[in-house]
Amino acid sequence: MEDRMIERDSGVATTRYKAIAVAIHWLSAALILSQIVIGLKFADMPKGSEKMDVFSWHKTVGVLILLLAVARLAVRLINPPPPFPADFPKWERAAALWMHRIFYFLMFALPITGLSLVSERAVGGMTDLRWGLKFPAISLGPVGEAHELLAWGLIGLLILHVLAALKQQFFDKTAVANRMPPFRSTRR
Repeated sequence: MEDRMIERDSGVATTRYKAIAVAIHWLSAALILSQIVIGLKFADMPKGSEKMDVFSWHKTVGVLILLLAVARLAVRLINPPPPFPADFPKWERAAALWMHRIFYFLMFALPITGLSLVSERAVGGMTDLRWGLKFPAISLGPVGEAHELLAWGLIGLLILHVLAALKQQFFDKTAVANRMPPFRSTRR
C-alpha cells in the first residue's frame, strides 16, 4: 500500500508550511518542552504545597497541549502538510511521516492518561486547573505506568526529531529544511 505523503513530492521547489501550521508547531514545541521540565521537576519534589503548585501547572499545561493537539489536527486535515522535496529520500520521508504520526498519538495520549490519573480526585466530574479553570474528568482506570512510559517515549522522540531536523539543516542540506520556518536550506 502506497502512502501519498511518501510518494508525492514538490519537485525541485520547496513548499513551506502555512503560517497557522508553523505557529501551532512552535507553540506545541514550547508547551511540550515546558511540560517536560515541569514533569521532571514535579517527579523529584517532596510532598507539600510547593509540589501541589507545580502539579497544578502540570495539569494546566497538559490540558493546553490536548486542546492545541485538537486544533493542530483540525488544521492539518484542512491544510495538509506540504509535499517533501524530490531530493528527500523515500526512507526518510517514511521515517518523518511515522515520527509525526507518533507525535500526534502522544499529544493526545499523554494528556488523556494524565487527566485519567487526576480524575480519581475530581470533584463534581471536573478537575481543577490554574486560574480557577476546570476541565472534565476522564476515567480510564489505572494508567500511571502508561503515562510515565509515554512521557519517556515523547522525550526520546523529541530528541530524535530535533536531531533529524539539525541533520537536514546542517549536514544533508536538502531542501526539506525549507518546509518549516525559520529553517532554510543551505544548499548552494
